[in-house]
Amino acid sequence: MADIKAHITGTVWKIEVEIGDEVEEDDEVIILESMKMEMPVEAPCDGVIKEILIKEGDAVDEDQVLIIMEED
Repeated sequence: MADIKAHITGTVWKIEVEIGDEVEEDDEVIILESMKMEMPVEAPCDGVIKEILIKEGDAVDEDQVLIIMEED
């Protein structure tokens, strides 16, 4: 299992994946908004999305786990 974490404090602007989606390393999975700038969050490895712990509009803290994925 691999965790995808927020690299900044901000708001979840858009979730680009759904549970069960296959992603490759560096694919954008979430877009955070911080200080009116969009910041993409990328998958750390190839895998499958298992759980999404946030929803669009949620405020998140730096290092907060956003998505749990199963590594390939």
